[in-house]
Amino acid sequence: MNFTERFKFLDRMHLMDPKQRHHLRLVAELAARDYRHDWIMSTCYILALAAVLMPLLVLFGLKFGIISNLLEPIKQDPRYREIVPVGSGNFTNAWFQAMDARSDVVFIIPKTRAIAASMKIRVPDSEVGRIIDVEMIPSAPGDPSMGPELPGLAEPDEVILSASAADQLGAQAGTQIEGIVSRTQHDQQETELIPLTVIGVAPAGAFSRNGVFVTIDLLTAVEDFRDGRSLSGAGLVAADATDPDHTFAGFRLFADEIDDVETLRAELARQGVDVRTKSADIELVKSLDTNLSIVYWVIALVSVGGFCFSFGASLWANIDRKKGEFSVLRMVGFHTQGIVWFPLLQAMFTGVLGWLLAAVTYFIVQGALNAMFRDNLGAGQSVCRLLPGHLVLALLLTLVAAITAAVLGGARVAKMEPSSGLRSL
Repeated sequence: MNFTERFKFLDRMHLMDPKQRHHLRLVAELAARDYRHDWIMSTCYILALAAVLMPLLVLFGLKFGIISNLLEPIKQDPRYREIVPVGSGNFTNAWFQAMDARSDVVFIIPKTRAIAASMKIRVPDSEVGRIIDVEMIPSAPGDPSMGPELPGLAEPDEVILSASAADQLGAQAGTQIEGIVSRTQHDQQETELIPLTVIGVAPAGAFSRNGVFVTIDLLTAVEDFRDGRSLSGAGLVAADATDPDHTFAGFRLFADEIDDVETLRAELARQGVDVRTKSADIELVKSLDTNLSIVYWVIALVSVGGFCFSFGASLWANIDRKKGEFSVLRMVGFHTQGIVWFPLLQAMFTGVLGWLLAAVTYFIVQGALNAMFRDNLGAGQSVCRLLPGHLVLALLLTLVAAITAAVLGGARVAKMEPSSGLRSL
């Protein structure tokens, strides 16, 4: 429905007759001409509004930029969403299925006993012949630690090396390595060699020590081997890995969002599971955000409230100065409800133009601040930043404040008698 059709629709519905539309158009035109004619006063209103609004935009830009710089690394770093069990427990497959079904859990996988989750690895055809001790970490497709670049572990003989382990072995994706697991049984040392293929190297932050990310099948098979069961060649699947009664000593668990960490910690505590999280770091940043928001909105309310009173008083005085002109409009047939739009429209002109001037000035200040602190910021970070939605919200709030202030002027016009204005001419 185009503009003309909308007005025809209003006519049919008797919501706006031609005379009302004509009066409204005339009032809007007169308000705009008067605003332009009295340009000195109009400019003062615009500058006064911009002087209040621009510092608020800069303050909010600084708050949003600084908090974003603190929160974004936390949101992006999976270590802040990891929940680490303290000590060993007895977690069944049924428990893992129940936790995996939760919407606030993005990844969970069993872990075996720490004493059984170790092996030695080497590159068989390496000239160096180096053998290193590594810790085995269970992983699977969707592991947040791996990032989107690395493929998930699909086969039991596939592994992903930690950055330090890959460094020491000189290994990379495609390197064939050998896992060495040993046990003592009947006073005899038994060793098994497991051929493995490196499919990638984990990010440096995924595991800081020498480690190898493996499938739960391999990890369980090595634990079973150390418990006395057989492990022939590359037979890596443990017979009881999927047994509902099979228990695991621990788990790797990642929350879906940082806000879910505390919820999961509380749920696990309710179950009697002691865990370690980075909730304190998360809450510190969120508390800082809350406190800064309180300070900002107190300043904003005081500033905008002061402007509303000042602007409203100015409009009141301006209408009192032009009461003769308003009386003439009443005498020539303009209704009160039409004339009331006069100060409201001029307030909206001031709101839009003041917001525009404040926004332009904000971008200048934003560029200067970001350039000043560029050397102290990471890639893609800025100390002062606003999203387009913030500017749109600022415009809407500015118009609400301006119209609220203009209500005083509108009330003055509504109560004005034509004769009182004519006597002043």
